[in-house]
Amino acid sequence: MSTAITLTSEYVFAKNRAKELKEWIGKFTYRAFAIATGVLILFFLFFWVYNYFVERSLALKKNIPVVKLKLTDLPPPPSNAPDVAPPPPPSNVQAASGPAAVAGNPVPVPETMLAPDAKDFANVNEIARATSTGGDGTDNGGFAPGDGVGVIDNSAQVTKEEEPDPGEFVAVEKEPAVDIADVQRRVVYPEMAKRAGIEGTVSVRVLVGKNGKPIKYIIDQAVSDALDQAAAKAVMECVFTPAIQNGSPIDCWVNVPVKFKLR
Repeated sequence: MSTAITLTSEYVFAKNRAKELKEWIGKFTYRAFAIATGVLILFFLFFWVYNYFVERSLALKKNIPVVKLKLTDLPPPPSNAPDVAPPPPPSNVQAASGPAAVAGNPVPVPETMLAPDAKDFANVNEIARATSTGGDGTDNGGFAPGDGVGVIDNSAQVTKEEEPDPGEFVAVEKEPAVDIADVQRRVVYPEMAKRAGIEGTVSVRVLVGKNGKPIKYIIDQAVSDALDQAAAKAVMECVFTPAIQNGSPIDCWVNVPVKFKLR
C-alpha cells in the first residue's frame, strides 16, 4: 500500500515538474526571441547609420576641389642678395677710330693699272665699318673719325649669361621636353657593342638653350663608352622645347634616357 502511494506521489511530482519545465521553456524561448530580435534590429540600425555617415563624408570629399601642385609649378624662391644700385653710366667715351681700310666702289681695272693704295681697300669683314677717308688702323669695331658717324664706349662690355649649374634646382613653369621616339630613331647602335651583347639605358643630362637647341651634355648614368657616345650624339642632334620661366624661355638642364636593347 505504501509502495503504491509512493509511486503515485512521485508521478504527481514528476508531472508537476514537467509542467513547470514546460512553462520555463516557453517563457525563456520568448525572452530569447525578443533579445535576438532586438540585437538584430540594433545591428541593422548601426549598419544604416554607419553607411549614412560614410556616404555623406565621401560626398563632401567629392565636392572639395583638390589642387595638385608640382615643384615645377612653384614660383622661384626670393633672392637673398641685397638690392644694389646699378653702377653709373661710363663717362670715358671716345670717338671710334675704325679700320685703316678705305670704303669705295670697286672698279675692275687691269693689274698693271692697279693703284699703290689698292691694298688699303676694305675687305668683306671691314666694308660695313670702313669710311671714305680711312682710319688710323685701330679697329675697335666702329667708324673712322671725320665722318661723324658713331662713337664707341670702351667701358661697355658684352655680358655673357651664366650657364645654370647641372645640380642646381631651377623652378620653371614648364620643363624642357623632347620627343623620346625621335631620339631613339636617331640612335646608331655601335657594332662593337652589338657583338659584345652590351645593353642598358644611358641617362644623358642636356643643357637646353632658349631656342630649344642643346648646348652641352653630361652622362649621368653610363653603360659603356661606345653606348654613351652614341646616346649623346643622338640627343645633341634633336630639337627640344625650351623651359619656360615667368612666361619666357630660359636655359635649363634636363635628363634624357636612351635605351639600348638587342632584339
